Formats: sequence, structure tokens, C-alpha cells
Amino acid sequence: MSAHHDASDDDELKDEARQLFMLLSELERYVQLNRSGFDKILKKHDKVMGTTMRKWFMNDRVELARPFKSETQSNLRRKILRVEILHAFAARIDSSRKNGTLLRRLLRDKITFSRNTVWRDMINRERMMSAVDVDSPSVDEPARDKPRRHVTIFGRRVPLPIPSRNLLLAIPCIAIFIVLLCLPIMNNSSERNCLALLVFASLFWAFEIIPLFATSMMVPFLAVVLGVMRDDAGQALAAPAATKVIFSAMFSSVIMLLLGGFAIAAAFSKYHIARKIAAVVLSKVGTHPAVVLMSNMLVAAFLSMWISNVAAPVLCFSLLEPVLRSMPATSNYGKSLVLGIALASNVGGMMSPISSPQNLISIDVQHPQPSWGSWFAVSIPVALVSLVGVWVLLMFAYRPHRERDTAVTMRKYNDAFGWKQYFIMGVTIGTVILWCIETKIKDYVGDMGVLAIIPLVAFFGTGLLTKEDFNNFLWTVIMLAMGGIALGQAVKSSGLLHTIAMAISSAEENFSVWTVTAVFALLMAVIATFVSHTVAALVILPVVNVVGMNMADPHPRLMVMVSTLICSGAMGLPVSGFPNMTAIMLEDSMGRNYLKTIDFIKVGVPATLFTTLISVSVGYGILISLGF
Repeated sequence: MSAHHDASDDDELKDEARQLFMLLSELERYVQLNRSGFDKILKKHDKVMGTTMRKWFMNDRVELARPFKSETQSNLRRKILRVEILHAFAARIDSSRKNGTLLRRLLRDKITFSRNTVWRDMINRERMMSAVDVDSPSVDEPARDKPRRHVTIFGRRVPLPIPSRNLLLAIPCIAIFIVLLCLPIMNNSSERNCLALLVFASLFWAFEIIPLFATSMMVPFLAVVLGVMRDDAGQALAAPAATKVIFSAMFSSVIMLLLGGFAIAAAFSKYHIARKIAAVVLSKVGTHPAVVLMSNMLVAAFLSMWISNVAAPVLCFSLLEPVLRSMPATSNYGKSLVLGIALASNVGGMMSPISSPQNLISIDVQHPQPSWGSWFAVSIPVALVSLVGVWVLLMFAYRPHRERDTAVTMRKYNDAFGWKQYFIMGVTIGTVILWCIETKIKDYVGDMGVLAIIPLVAFFGTGLLTKEDFNNFLWTVIMLAMGGIALGQAVKSSGLLHTIAMAISSAEENFSVWTVTAVFALLMAVIATFVSHTVAALVILPVVNVVGMNMADPHPRLMVMVSTLICSGAMGLPVSGFPNMTAIMLEDSMGRNYLKTIDFIKVGVPATLFTTLISVSVGYGILISLGF
């Protein structure tokens, strides 16, 4: 018992010594940087102004300041040496050289991580600033001439603007929209106009002719102007009544749930809770390539489950970057780690209702809505089996275990948790528990959207999150979700959804529920591979729901859930989801990408097929047992 206690004390002393060494070393570097800054500024000043101020100011002012005195620097150096000795004693390292090398490597890793984090924040701020009228020339700076083509008219050369890709794509999409408005291919004008709206929005979303959220904002406008909204009796609604109906549908409990998820993600990120969890886990996995790969994938999937599959891969890549820097640029081990995080983040997007927008769309479509407990019951087994399959594919494709000479040691995050972190985790765990038992307390709280107010009030009310954090929410995703809900309401209200579903049902009336589910699963896997997962969910899930309702043996919620799982599992191309896009853009120190498109095709396509198979087998069986 005493030996165990001594070992625990030594571990605590070792961690404190490392943290103190890093703080003192950073202070020493900060003093040196400031002294060097003064020297260079004065040198430049003397060169430009023709003076000799540098020598006088450095000797009579800078060198006499307390931080720059020789005795202060010597005292700081002695303290650093004492901390090194203390660490060697706690870590039981006999060699002073080995001890110093270890401490400096940890310091270098921390500096690299901090620099990358600061650099990424600066880039994000620069992008936000440059997004404000970036193309407009200033008053004092004329606009730069862009290359133009010319045509000769009456002997004069007239410049012709070069049409952009988006303009060339927009013209046929608008033409298709107009043609569908004119063709009498549906039962009534409401269905015809709604079909034109559905095709128009789908094409604009698929080709990203304008930003996705901008297309979403067009949906309620066109739905009202084209008169697609009808009442329960089938009569067309007047514009004022249609406006109230569609706007009331857009801000649903799903949007509130999305805001609650954003608040949890922002708090986990701002107070480094996700980073701490990831770093602690990854620092204990050892150095075997197979174990390191699986551990990184599990961490990426778990973080995607709570802070979205958009932020999770960015965080994991930042933790992995010092390791990648130590590997050769062509290392298959490095490729497997990068691709593994991306694919695992996609799979993690299915694991909780707030991990990706398509899950919230699925919840909005289903009636009654699934509880968090039932969601976990089906998504976690499917995700875990899928992760094992992806891991096997990566091990077979890249064989990282053959690179045993590459020792991977993950960095440990040494900052301790305070009351803020524990408060955030307590509120999050409490909210998730309430979400899981929502069906049992529905008479008191209404639905999950009301419960999502708890983290919003708890974090913003206590000042842990500020209005800047609120402004940094992914409002484009919220607008995209609201536009999708508006489109679903329009398709349902016009009668178009019922007509399409009846046509599909009549064609598949002799097929079993599993067969129809498998057909929609393959359709979802193909479409979600080539377009945004959210867009695929917006277009396909409402149709799946109504087809399931009209079958002889109706299981609409089951079919929607299976299609939703596969929507997150579509990962065959670099454009298949945010994690893949993040991974394909990751570069080494020489500016070379770690991955190419062929890497995603080689592993991502089989992984998509495997996830689809698991969803229509394991997922289907669990859903049947749960009564979906």
C-alpha cells in the first residue's frame, strides 16, 4: 500500500515538474524574444533615421530593466535546472542528458501545438474579416484588371466577361425550373409547382451554385410565391396564411436541439475538455501501430458524437500533427492515421442525435420521434462494428504494422480541470440523461427542444460562453436545416410527397420491408457519396418516411433510421462529408497533401459498402427488436 502511495506521489510530482519546466522555459524564451525585439527595432530605427540610439538605449535602459538583468536571467536558469533535477528524481531517470532531452521534446511538442492552434485561430479570424466585401477595391486602390476575352464590333475591340462556373451551371438549372413549371405533368398546379421547387432546390444544393444556406432561404419565398401550400381540405392557401404556416414550421424543436448541441460543442472546445479527453486517452495507448490507429479512430468517433463531425477531425488532426511531422512524407502509417480519423468521424456522425444535421432532419421526419436511448441502442452497435471494419480495411490497405521503426508517442495534455470544466461536464451529462428519458417526462417538458434550453441558459447565463461564442455558432447550418424543414413542409402540404410515395409504393407493393429498406439504403449511399450528407437527407428521408407509411406492413421509422445511418456512413470520395474534405486538405511541412483521391476510393468505397451492409443487417435487426 505504501509503495502504491509512493508511486502515485511520484507521478503527481513528475507531472507538476513537467508543467513547471514548461512555464519557466516559456518565460525564459519570452524574455529573450523581447530583448531581441528591442535590439532589432532600434537597429532598424538607426538605419532609417541615421542615428546611433541603439547602443545607448540598450545599455542604459533595456539592460538595466529587471527582466533583462544578468542576475535575473541566471536566477531563472538555476530554477529551471532545479526543476530538471526534480523531474529526474520523480521519473527515476539516471541520465541527465536523457532527462533533458525528454523535457525539451515535451516543450517542443507543446509549442508546436500552441502555434498551430493560434495560427488556425488567426486564419479563421482573417477569413471572417476578408469575407466582408473582399472583392471591393478601396477608394485609393483601383480594381485590378482581370483577364478578359474580346470581340470585334464595327472595328472596335469590346471586352467580354468570362462566365463563372456557377453561372454556367445556374442557367440550365433555371431553365429546368421554368420548364417544370410549364409542363402539366402532375395532378394540379400545387404539385407541379412544388415539383419544380424540389428539383430547383436539389440542383442548387447539389452543385452549390450559390451557398447552401442561401438556397435554403429561397425555399420559403418560392413556396409562398408559387402557391404550393394547401390546407387539410386540399384548398390552396392564400399568401398570408401560407407564410404563417411555413415560418411556424421552420423554427421547430429540432432547431432548438441544434442550438443546444452547438452550445455544448462550443463549451467543450473553448475550455479544452475535448482536447483533454483525447490527449489523456491517446497518451496511454502505447506505440503499436494497430493499437494507435484504432485508438485514434475511437477518439475521433467519440468526439464526433458530442462536438459534431465537423470540429472533431480538426481537433484530432491538431493532436496528431506533431506525430505526423516526425514521419516521412510518404509514410503509409501517416496516411492510415489521417484517413482513419476522417472515416471514423463520418461514422461518429451517426452516433448521437446532435452529431450531424442529418440526424436532426431524421428526428423531425419521424413520428413519434425516437428517444436518445433508442437512438444509442441502434447507432452505437452499428458504429462500433463499422469502425472495426474500417480499421481492418486500413490495416489491409496500408499495412502500418510493417513500419515498426516509427515510434508514435502521443502527447499528454497536462492542464488540470477546474470548476468550469466540471460544471460544463455536469450540465452536459445531466442534459443528455434528460434527453434519454424524454419519453418518460414528456408530459412535463414537451420534447427534447425544450430540454436543449438547459445548456444554453447554463453556459451563457454563467458567462462561460459569451455573445461572441453565440455569434460563432454555425448559423449557415441552422439556415440550411430551416430551409430543409420548409421544403419538407411544402412538399407535404402540396400533396406531391403523397403522390410520389404512392407511385413508389405501387411499384414495390410485392416486396418485403427489408427489400425496400435495402433499396433506399443503396440509393442513400450513392447520393450521399456525391453530394452533401445533409442535402441527401433533406431530399430522400421524407420520401422514405411516406413510402414506409403506405406499405402493407408499415415501418416508416425503421426505414428512416436505416437510411439516416447510411447517410453518415457514405465516405467514398473527398467531397463525401466535412471530415473527408478536412483530411484531403491536410498538408505536411513541405506543403504536400497526405492523401489523394485514390486513397478515399481505395478505402472509403469499401467502407461505405460495409457500413451499408451493417446498417441493413445489424441495424435493421436492432430496430425490429425495439419495435420501430
